[in-house]
Amino acid sequence: MNLEEKILEEKLIHKGNFLEFFNVDVELPNKEKANRDVVKHPGAAAVLAFLDDENIILVEQYRLPVKQVMIEIPAGKLDKNEDPKICAVRELEEETGYKAGDIEYLGKISTAPGFCDEIIYIYKAKNLTLGEKHEDEDEFTNVKIVNINKVKEMIKKGEIIDCKTLSAFAFL
Repeated sequence: MNLEEKILEEKLIHKGNFLEFFNVDVELPNKEKANRDVVKHPGAAAVLAFLDDENIILVEQYRLPVKQVMIEIPAGKLDKNEDPKICAVRELEEETGYKAGDIEYLGKISTAPGFCDEIIYIYKAKNLTLGEKHEDEDEFTNVKIVNINKVKEMIKKGEIIDCKTLSAFAFL
């Protein structure tokens, strides 16, 4: 069976700073009609940055939607037509001050495909050198260097719940 849904009409409901919210009428595989809410996102890049073989760089950042400080790998949204690798290198330096000597593409994830088209491209960075941290004016992070075994414990304890961070470990 062809599972694809045919878009009949898209209505822009709200345009935010970088997100767009659409209401979409579709035709289902059985020819019935349905309605979907879709958030369009420009995409993002994230970096699993290894300081050495045993320690990675994480950031703490307050996330308003969940009203808590999250522990995450460095990441950020893509600028228009930006190469995800360029974004990953930029975000690593902005959020942590570290520059990657080597950066390797690991894979990509779809964060919430039931309602959002966001794709996050995940990279592994090695051979890091410390430069200067320069966050966006509305961004505040604390840098944490954590042993990779400790990170796995933090995940199991529910201290790290960010999906891009959890997903990055699936690529190792």
